[in-house]
Amino acid sequence: MNVYKTLSILPVILLWGCKTTNTGIKSTFKHDPSAPPPGHSTHGEAFNKGPRQAAYLMGTTGNINFPITTKSNEAQAYFNQGIGQLHGFWYLEAERSFRQVLKLHPNHPMAYWGIAMANAKNRSRAQSIMKEASAKLNILSERERLWIEVINTYLAESDTKKRKADQVKALQNITDKYPDDLEAQAFLALAMYNNVKAKKNYDDIEKRIAKILEKNPNHPCHHYRIHLWDYKDAKRAIPSVGLCGQSAEGIAHMWHMPSHILSRLKRYHDATWQQEASARVDHAHMMRDRIMPDRIHNFAHNNEWLTRNLSHSGRISRAIAMSKNMIELPRIPNVREDGTWSFPSRSSHYYGRKHLYDLLKNYELWNEAINLKDSHYLKPGTTAYSQAKYWRIVASAYANTGEVVLANELLVKMNNLLNDQKAGKIKAGKEAEEKAKKEKKKPIDIKKAKSGAERTYSSAITVLERGIAETKMYLALKAVKIEEAKTQYAKVRDFRSERKALLQLSFGNQEEAIKLAASAVKSAPEQARPLAAQIYVLHKTGKLTEAKKAMDHLRRIAPELDLDIEWFARLAPLAKEMNLPPDWRQKQTTAEDMGLRPKLDDLGPFQWSPSPAPQWELSDRNGQPFSLKTHKGKPMILIFYLGKGCTHCMEQLNAFDPLAQDFESKGITLMAVSTDTQQGLLDTFIGYDSKDRHFNFPLLSDPNLETFKKYRAYDDFDEKPMHGTFLIDASGRILWQEISHEPFMAPKFLLEESARLLDQPELKK
Repeated sequence: MNVYKTLSILPVILLWGCKTTNTGIKSTFKHDPSAPPPGHSTHGEAFNKGPRQAAYLMGTTGNINFPITTKSNEAQAYFNQGIGQLHGFWYLEAERSFRQVLKLHPNHPMAYWGIAMANAKNRSRAQSIMKEASAKLNILSERERLWIEVINTYLAESDTKKRKADQVKALQNITDKYPDDLEAQAFLALAMYNNVKAKKNYDDIEKRIAKILEKNPNHPCHHYRIHLWDYKDAKRAIPSVGLCGQSAEGIAHMWHMPSHILSRLKRYHDATWQQEASARVDHAHMMRDRIMPDRIHNFAHNNEWLTRNLSHSGRISRAIAMSKNMIELPRIPNVREDGTWSFPSRSSHYYGRKHLYDLLKNYELWNEAINLKDSHYLKPGTTAYSQAKYWRIVASAYANTGEVVLANELLVKMNNLLNDQKAGKIKAGKEAEEKAKKEKKKPIDIKKAKSGAERTYSSAITVLERGIAETKMYLALKAVKIEEAKTQYAKVRDFRSERKALLQLSFGNQEEAIKLAASAVKSAPEQARPLAAQIYVLHKTGKLTEAKKAMDHLRRIAPELDLDIEWFARLAPLAKEMNLPPDWRQKQTTAEDMGLRPKLDDLGPFQWSPSPAPQWELSDRNGQPFSLKTHKGKPMILIFYLGKGCTHCMEQLNAFDPLAQDFESKGITLMAVSTDTQQGLLDTFIGYDSKDRHFNFPLLSDPNLETFKKYRAYDDFDEKPMHGTFLIDASGRILWQEISHEPFMAPKFLLEESARLLDQPELKK
């Protein structure tokens, strides 16, 4: 345990109330009370949540030429980059590029225009930004002023339908006056598509896109063609499917969008290539620029869909690997004012756990489930529902692998929890009903109050009842008690049709098995799992001709399926009868309409991994040196705060201080890096008794902000330090980070998340 004693809350309150103009050397960071709070942008509150770190020229965002009035070739290059990023819906990076234009050409109205375009769906923020553009409109050409008019017209109208119609008219005005302006044509095509309330002329939009591509075949408007036909007629987007990602290879979303078309056409194997390309580009970007997963637009959505399509293609090992990696990723909480937190419902972690459970269950990977039962991948959360879901899959795995004693032990636990949940449901419903009656609510509202209180318990009860029945069914099958197995089977009710078909086959109901297998294939055509189940059922029931035909179909749609997975391995006898080799998969061929594909490894890694933390060497207030190198071998939390004059920073340090012992007990060192000089660190505690002049962790001095800059806890545009909190593992990699205009105020979450991340064997390698 560190010898740094805690600074009590009372003295801190006194400090906040006293002047900070103490004698001695001051921090190079001086807070002017009339200026924005420390960490906030000097450009206004609208800029706080945008990108704060400098852009760089990527060279992979599209072949774009959108001339603006500037003598800076560099500013023009960044502007073109921002336009390409807008076309790829990479809005955060587009805003970063346009902010770089502002840095190179201060107050350029078109830079503000670009930032507003990147925030078009955040109308209030975009309006605030466009207020800054009015000062220098006189420097603009007529064409540029028309572009300013487009965004101002769009933002001025509150009615959504009219706003979108006005946007179309304003863009048509530009294309009429400047017919060779390809960017105007592209944005017009998008605006016409987005004008959902109007009757869309799909062919007219298609013609506009085709004309752009005649003049610039690599224009990123391939993206818009895919959106245009995605829900209307997917086949018509095929000409752009093999060119979209290639037209802006540094934008992950451009690789992702073709998978919409390919998935809709049920070309799942080709879709996985596109989604994996998107994932790899995102992983490379995050690891290169030290950005946390789930801070990236579309990242979780792409990877969870990739997992589904890998499953549809029979590539189960790959799907499990992606699911696991999504679980391993650092979680980004939504922190409430009281320091509690929640997680987004569509986070990588949520999707990873969901798909891992689904893969284990639907492919009946019972041995894998047992291997993972004690890992962080499957361990349940704190809710009864989570516990019930976990016990169900583990109990079924035990029953299927002959672990009868262990399966029965879990049956006892599930029954006990079921009884508790039923009792809790009755009690909660009764209490809610009585309360509603006392408040003299209407009968319908009384009923709603009762059902609402019961709902918390109902989901767990359903999982437990089905889990108990499923486990008993498998135990009965192992004991060849077919009638008992049938009885329990009827209670489960949530088996997928292909699993039902296999179970009916095991019950001896061949006709029902054939019927269910056909139903499974019909409801999920071109998918490997139901098709493989149908093949197995047909073969086992003597339908050899039909089985062979279905086998040829499977070989064609799933050239990379996993032969060592039992779901597919049991088709080996049929393959032998068909005189196929042991590796009976059909040789993979590249689809002719997929364009020139780069090597996936050239785009980035398949999975995300942490980036190395920059080295630093700093001293505390007494001149004692500390460095990352000397602490290698021990994890640390590194907090960047904005000096003794920052009230919110003191709040953060005091929030972490009581938990220093808890972090230490998990082997994690706490340190805080300040903008103050060493004297400034000493001045922090002026007016306090000696026993109160310490935190339970060292405060380090970085007055030149070199370490702030290394860790990107720095606003490159305002040239100001920012708040930052980092978890660095024993080998010196950043596992988690938060950089913001406000300090991170959920230390209990970070304690929990640090323990989770540091406990992962995969990250210890």
